[in-house]
Amino acid sequence: MYRRCGFRYEKKLRAIGVARIAGIDEAGRGALAGPVVAAAVILPERFRHRKLNDSKQLAPELREKVYVDITSNVEIIWAVGVVDHLEIDRINILRATHKAMRAAITSLFTPPDHVLIDGLPVFPFPFPQTAIIDGDCYSLSIAAASVIAKVTRDMMMRDFCARFPEYCFSQHKGYSTELHLTKLHEFGPCPIHRRSFEPVAQPLLALEALTAAYQARCFGGEAGGQVPASERL
Repeated sequence: MYRRCGFRYEKKLRAIGVARIAGIDEAGRGALAGPVVAAAVILPERFRHRKLNDSKQLAPELREKVYVDITSNVEIIWAVGVVDHLEIDRINILRATHKAMRAAITSLFTPPDHVLIDGLPVFPFPFPQTAIIDGDCYSLSIAAASVIAKVTRDMMMRDFCARFPEYCFSQHKGYSTELHLTKLHEFGPCPIHRRSFEPVAQPLLALEALTAAYQARCFGGEAGGQVPASERL
């Protein structure tokens, strides 16, 4: 359902003397490949934008235009935090998302007095916070952060597509689409896939099983055997 974003949460905070209010959101939490990206944004009090809304409710072309409008506005303070696939596998996606959020908020040139966070509270966190479920639908500050996080990550995934064209990352951005799952099962995981995510782990297990079966056939199950030169790929 379409909801119009506004400054209702920001106005409540300003009414009690809070001046600098940042919105924060992430992109890529549910993807099977690539980083998770968070953005933090402080909008000026009198900011207006007719098209800004939750990034998921914007067509890609409009989202990129809004991104340019926001990032080129000298009155807007913004920053991003990025946590790569290796760190996601090491600490899990929830901790990685929170780490990206903390990196984004602490990278702001001017620190905020309060932060509006999309979703649930983040602990620990360096600034006072208000968590808002579906916050990117209600808060313009969070919506701006959602657009920056999404477009930033999409650009990164297009760059990865140039390195790994067989996975078509520019089309699905690493999410669990039918196309991505087909490519994943056809080619197995590539270096930016998240090994701790089950749809990625299953092709890995299948590959390991095939390798073990091949070694057993060639060497009678002996550990450490070498593939004969005539059968090497």
